[in-house]
Amino acid sequence: MSQLHLHLNGPLAELRLDNPAKMNAFTVAMLRQLEGHCDLIDNRPEVRAVLVTAEGPKAFCTGADIGAWGGLSPAEFSRHWVRDGHRIFDRLARLSKPTIAVLQGHAFGGGLELAAACDLRVMAPKATLALPEAGVGIVPGWSGTQRLARLIPEPVLKEMALFGRRIGAERAHALGFVAEVSETPREVAEEIAARLAKTSPRATEVAKYMIHAAVGEDRGAMVEALGSGMIAASDDRAEGVAAFLEKRKPEFPGT
Repeated sequence: MSQLHLHLNGPLAELRLDNPAKMNAFTVAMLRQLEGHCDLIDNRPEVRAVLVTAEGPKAFCTGADIGAWGGLSPAEFSRHWVRDGHRIFDRLARLSKPTIAVLQGHAFGGGLELAAACDLRVMAPKATLALPEAGVGIVPGWSGTQRLARLIPEPVLKEMALFGRRIGAERAHALGFVAEVSETPREVAEEIAARLAKTSPRATEVAKYMIHAAVGEDRGAMVEALGSGMIAASDDRAEGVAAFLEKRKPEFPGT
């Protein structure tokens, strides 16, 4: 049974965590489902925005299910659990569509890393953020020390990762990590997403790539995506393809 659902409703897609019995903690199956859903979303041109939500009022996601990784050997843990999770969260971060995390409840560990992989975050007033990994003898492994270091100040990140301190919604908002704090975070997220109906889909996509290139979010891939988009629209590209198919030398117009 799926514990991470994809709902498509015209221009709005929703990725919904559905493991409330374990505070929406991630399992191996959920990681695989997230990866597949991201691939599908990127191939649906009608989708303009993606909400990342979760079942239950208490927790957005409390990280990774200890039952999923606690018995792994050191090699399995580092090579597969950590690297696969990191790659899949990167996949979410690099979606061509804008993403909004709806934090109706607490986001700890991998849950905070999931929220960080989204473009915007809307948070309920009583929700909190934490990196509790040191308390169970591990460290953040799905970008908690890397992507988060670009999104919140280093001293605050150290408070969380080294000392286990929780960050409340108002402080997260003051730091710029959260776009808005609201008793109805989903409604606010939907209102933000609805504004995309008045913008150019292509311009939004390219702007996201440009910002990611500037802040180092897979800079090489973003630069190549931008360059490839430019060349794909050129007469030179059309001539090169035509010449190859017609088995002749190309005559590039330079436009």
